[in-house]
Amino acid sequence: MRLCIIGTGYVGLVTGACFAEVGHTVVCVDADAKKVALLRNGGIPIYEPGLEEVVRRNVASGRLSFTGSTAEGVAASEVVFIAVPTPPQADGSVDMSYIEAVAREVAASLTAYRIIVDKSTVPVKTGEKVTETIKRYCPAGVDFDVVSNPEFLREGFAVDDLMKPDRIVVGVSSPRPVAAMRELYAPFDAPVIVTDTNSAELIKHAANSFLALKISYANALSVICDAAGANVQEVTRGMGLDNRIGTRFLNAGLGFGGSCFPKDLSAFIHISEQLGYDFRLLKEVQQINADQMVRFVKKIQDTLWVLKDKRIGVLGLAFKQNTDDVRTSPAIDLCQRLAKEGAHLRVSDPQAMEKAKALLPPSAAMEYVDDMDAVAEGCDALVIATEWPRFTQLDLARAKRSMRTPIIFDGRNLFDPAEMKRLGFIYKSVGR
Repeated sequence: MRLCIIGTGYVGLVTGACFAEVGHTVVCVDADAKKVALLRNGGIPIYEPGLEEVVRRNVASGRLSFTGSTAEGVAASEVVFIAVPTPPQADGSVDMSYIEAVAREVAASLTAYRIIVDKSTVPVKTGEKVTETIKRYCPAGVDFDVVSNPEFLREGFAVDDLMKPDRIVVGVSSPRPVAAMRELYAPFDAPVIVTDTNSAELIKHAANSFLALKISYANALSVICDAAGANVQEVTRGMGLDNRIGTRFLNAGLGFGGSCFPKDLSAFIHISEQLGYDFRLLKEVQQINADQMVRFVKKIQDTLWVLKDKRIGVLGLAFKQNTDDVRTSPAIDLCQRLAKEGAHLRVSDPQAMEKAKALLPPSAAMEYVDDMDAVAEGCDALVIATEWPRFTQLDLARAKRSMRTPIIFDGRNLFDPAEMKRLGFIYKSVGR
C-alpha cells in the first residue's frame, strides 16, 4: 500500500520506516526543512536501537522517502497517518494545535478518497473533531474516513514493538476503512482489535495510566520495604510470578519520566474531569511518583550531610535505557536538585549527553565525562540514575580507588547490596 506519515518524531519515523520494511511504499512529511534534509542525507535525528539501519535500507530500496510537503504526501498515498506532537499544557490538558493544523493541511490537499489515521496520542473524541475539521476545509464532494490507530511503542524498543506488536487497535466510525487497515497490518503477526473511535482513543490513555500505576505501586512498596528491612525486588518478584499480575513495570526506582507516562497520566486525569469524574487514584499515582525523587534526594542529603561543594558523579541522563530522550527525565530532575544545593556534578550517559546540555549547561559545576569509569574520580559519591545495562559493567575497583569516599546511591537497583558491601562501598539503593 501507499502510505503518508505526517511527523517524523519517535512515533512517525519508526512507524514509517517499519511499514516500509514490510513492503509498503512510504513518504514521511515534516515541516522542519532541516530534519527532512538530514533524513534524506542518511542522518537520524533520534537514537533508537535498530532504527538507523531500517531507515537506510528502505531509503536505498526506494520504499521510504521524505518531503516537506503535505500535499505531495497526501497525493502519493492511500492512507495518511497523523503522527505529530500532542504536548501537555499547564493544566494537564493536551495542546491540540498541531493536530488541528495538520487536519486542515490534509483537508486542503484532498482530491479523492483517503483514509486519515490518527496515530498521535490524543484525548477521546479527537476523531470527531478531526472529522469536523476536514469536512469544513476539504473540497466539496471529496470523501474520506478518519481512523484511530494508537501506538504502543516503548522508546528504546520501538522498532521491535512495531514489528512484533501485542495487538493492533483500529477505531472506526464506519466499516468502510476496516478492510484496508487489515491489509495494511497483514504483515504483522498480531490480533487486530476493531472498536469504535472513542474506545480506541481511550485505550492508549488507559493503558499508559495503568502502567504508571504499576510503577508507582512498586515505588510505594519500596518505602514500606525500607521501613521494614525487606527487599522490594524479592517482594515484586513474588508478586509478579502470579500470572494475573506479571513482573513487568514492577521495578522500584527514581520514578517514571519521559514523553509519555507523565503527559498521558495528566491528560487522562484532565479528560476524566471534563467528563465529570475525579480520577483520584491517578492523582495519587502522580504524587507517589513525585515523592519518590524527594525521598531519594533526602537519602543523599542524610548521608552526605551538606551537599554544597560536594563532588557527585551521576551515571545516566536519559529517562530510561536505550534512548537519548531527556524529556521529563528523573535523572535530569535529580541533577537539577543536586546542583541547586550547590553540588558539583560529573555526569555521563551513553547517548543523551548532547540533548542534556540544553537542560544542564556545561559549567565549572556541571562536567560532562565520556568515560563512565572516569565519572567517579575525585567524587564524594556516585549516583546511578538511569538503568543502562552497561553501567553494571562499571569498574568498581577503579571507582573505589578514585573516590574521596566510596559511597554509591543506586537509584535503579543495578547492583547487589551484599556484593557492594563486600567490596567496601557504602551502598544505598531503593527499597532494599
